[in-house]
Amino acid sequence: MGRKRFTKAAEQLRPDPRYGDKVVSRFINCIMYDGKKAVAQRVMYDCFDIIDEKLAKETAPDKPENALKLFQAAIENVKPFVEVRSKRIGGANYQVPLPVNRKRQQSLAFRWIIDATRAERGRPMCQRLADELYAAAKKEGKAMMTRDQTHRMAEANRAFAHFAN
Repeated sequence: MGRKRFTKAAEQLRPDPRYGDKVVSRFINCIMYDGKKAVAQRVMYDCFDIIDEKLAKETAPDKPENALKLFQAAIENVKPFVEVRSKRIGGANYQVPLPVNRKRQQSLAFRWIIDATRAERGRPMCQRLADELYAAAKKEGKAMMTRDQTHRMAEANRAFAHFAN
């Protein structure tokens, strides 16, 4: 009989030093390469500075008040609600749409934003990340395209939803 996996990772995670937010801290950990956390933090905070400059220039009435609010909005927009999982039934593989739990939603959103940022080349990481987060907050960009494509796949395979147990 399976047991629920329990990890202390969520408890041990410290909030980031500048904003005191655990989600930002988790995102910094996802950006990090080879244990170089200071580099990842510098990328993230430079990105937030770039976003704050953009927000200062913007005149739209419904704009977020600061970079942290924009970051949270971007993550919320990119989170998927359903995904397709391959299931083998009677010798055939079916793409079965399944709801995504909260923790996986967040990790997929992080992964898609970071992958979209890393796919682009030629500019510093902080500028690419700032552009992708800004676009995601407006429901645009590569990460949002990935989410929309995932939702379209789930919609197209809705006929196999009865296989989800």
